[in-house]
Amino acid sequence: MNERRLTDLRSVGPAAVQDLALLGITRVDQLCGQSPEALYASLCERTGAVHDICVLDVFACAVAQAENPALPAEQCNWFWWSKRRKASGR
Repeated sequence: MNERRLTDLRSVGPAAVQDLALLGITRVDQLCGQSPEALYASLCERTGAVHDICVLDVFACAVAQAENPALPAEQCNWFWWSKRRKASGR
């Protein structure tokens, strides 16, 4: 079986691939076990900028797909994670 690429994950486009590369993540398996919040904080720290909070949602979506290739289709969209984050008050 071929290894999944980051761009095979729904909601992960070229900008997210570049952001993840800045964090040393270039393969899907490297996302497993990662904290989306920690990835987001590291990205902001490394770049010296506060990134749009939707980047956090993309990271959450990517980690979930990496950990569960059979993730329900609606959970493969970054905006599903955005709604979840907002509902939790974050």
